[in-house]
Order: sequence, then C-alpha cells, then structure tokens
Amino acid sequence: MIYLDNAATSYPKPDRVMEEMTRCMREYCANPGRGGHAMSIESGKAVIEAREVISSFFNFSNPLQLCFTKNATEALNIAIKGCLKPGDHVITTCMEHNSVARPLKTLERDMGMQVSIIEGNEFGEIDPQDIKKSIRQNTRLIICTLSSNVNGIVMPVKEIGKIARENGILFLVDAAQGAGTVKIDVDEINADMMAFPGHKGLLGPQGTGGLYVREGLKINPLLQGGTGSNSENLYQPEFMPDVLESGTLNTPGIVGLSHGIRFIENFGLENMELYKYMLVKRLHEGVEEIRGVKVYSKNDMKKNTGIVALNFIGTDSTQISYTLDKVYHIATRAGFHCAPLAHRTLGTVETGVVRFSVGCFNTLEDIDRTLDALREISRKL
Repeated sequence: MIYLDNAATSYPKPDRVMEEMTRCMREYCANPGRGGHAMSIESGKAVIEAREVISSFFNFSNPLQLCFTKNATEALNIAIKGCLKPGDHVITTCMEHNSVARPLKTLERDMGMQVSIIEGNEFGEIDPQDIKKSIRQNTRLIICTLSSNVNGIVMPVKEIGKIARENGILFLVDAAQGAGTVKIDVDEINADMMAFPGHKGLLGPQGTGGLYVREGLKINPLLQGGTGSNSENLYQPEFMPDVLESGTLNTPGIVGLSHGIRFIENFGLENMELYKYMLVKRLHEGVEEIRGVKVYSKNDMKKNTGIVALNFIGTDSTQISYTLDKVYHIATRAGFHCAPLAHRTLGTVETGVVRFSVGCFNTLEDIDRTLDALREISRKL
C-alpha cells in the first residue's frame, strides 16, 4: 500500500513513538497527578516532560498554558465556546474546517452571534486587509486555519495576527494542517490561542491534541470534573491547565506525541518541509501533464504544506479514489474533507476533490508509481 492520506492521519509512525508508548503502558501507566505512589509520579513526570517538549517546539512561554485534548476539534470547541458570549462578532475564512464552521454556525443560530466569512481567491488565499475591513466594534475573535486541509494552501496568519493584536481582538489559529511541517512561533504570529492535533504532522497517535492559551487570557471550560488539584473544592480550579483539563489524560498518547515531535526535531523541521515539498513538486508537475486533470493546489513550498488536490474533469472524485485504492493500492481521500466552505471557494461542491497528502515516510518511488496509476486511469476515462 502507498499511503497518501497523511493530512487525515500520518502513517506510519516513527518507531520511537510506538516503543515509548509501549514502555509507558508496561512500566508506569498509572494516573498522572492522581496519587502519591511511584507509578503515578512517573506518569506525571512524563506528562510534564511532554508539555515542555511541545511548548519548546511552538515557543509557548509557559508549558502550563498548554491544555491537552483528544484532538484539534475538541481544542477548537474549547477555545471558541470558552471566549464568546451572545452578541459577539467573529471573523473567519472561507477555508475553515467544520471544526471551526460548525461551532460558529451553531452559536450564530442559538446565541445571536454574528459571523463574517472572508472570501479568498481561486486557491482560497485571503487578503489580510479584507479581515481588517470586516472588524466591528463588537468583534471579539478572529479565527484562521494555518493551512487548508483540502488543498494545503498556507494562510497569512502572521499578518492576520498582527491586525488582531493591533485592534485588541483575540486571535485563534487552527494548526491542524501544517504543524510539524512549517515553523510555528505563537509569539511571532500573535496567536492568543492555537489548536493542534497530535496524530497528523506531529507524528503522534490518534486521540491526542492540545490547545495553547496565552498567559493572562481566561476562557470558560467546556467541561468540569476531576483535575487532581483542589479536590476538596466543588468548583473547577481557575488556573491553567487544570481549568481546561478535566478527567484522566491519555498518558501513553501524550508520551507518543512528545516522541513524534522529538523525531521531527532530529530530522530537522526545515528538512521536513523541504522533503515534503520535493514529493509535492514531483507529483504536482507530473499530474499537470496528464490529460483531463485539474489541480487545486499550489506548487510552491511556502504556499503548500504537503497536499495535491485534483480532479479528473467530468469524473466524481470518489470514483478516482476508489480505483486508486482497489486497483493500485494507493490510499487517498476523496469527497468534501469536512470543509464545505473551502469547496465552495474552489468550485468543487459538486465533485469534491481527490486529495494526495504526503508524509516524511513517502518516497519518490511512491510518487512515480502514483503518477503511473493516474496516467493509466486517464487513458481509460
């Protein structure tokens, strides 16, 4: 199997990720922060160490400002619902995932929230000045994806963050795509909050993710419950990360995530970006020569985090993806990728797209075999 669905979940995982998760399960996987015995303390140390690794990777000033979640969707819901109130205005973009769009539309319907969606060009690229022009007196939050999960386009988050900071508006970045491929410094992009998954570009296991919350910013928790701290109090602690981390953490998953990031650091983040682009460039240039193919992604390292989205004109994307899987044993994703706003922008509402998303374990041979398969499919259409 040639696996080209890394934008959904990276595969395979580095050996060290699986090895350390297994060691955790076998040797010390007790409940972190919930006991004074040796195994609980060891689990707690592993979680603290993971906070430090992740915080260093994204330049969080304080590791305690990181709340662990089970995925980016949970992190985004905590951030969105934790900082908004009825009557607030939110600005977001046409390339957002449903993890942003659905909570916002629900709040708009149920709480009288106001939502402005900024349109982009044919690739979904946003002009930051359009964000600025949409600011109102009651604008509370700006939300932008770092990179589209549909076509990989990189958004101008640094420029948008500057606009948000200058106008005293909170800025939330969805780093589901791009984290682990491009450098992210939360201070540099003026992010007040940033959500990320562990199981995509960061090479960790499923069921992991996190939310960064800038120091001094208080948001209401989505859940209340056991935290292992202030247990005598019937109210939720108000300090980070406990205020947002109710319930037992996924200790083995968090350990695996920290070692996924360490693998990236050993590989070199710039090397990771260059390697993925080498694969994307080869695939992009190859498909452009195939009859009847339309490409929706950019062949530009600084504008693409590792995705080539395409269609055979006149053919449904699911048919192509099904053929690639069943006949050629190539895993891709077709359809609408949980991002209807992006498909409206790209003009693919009727067909969806076939998404090829590369990872650091793919090879040039994988790309060449994929191109051979696409050429053969083209001849048969």
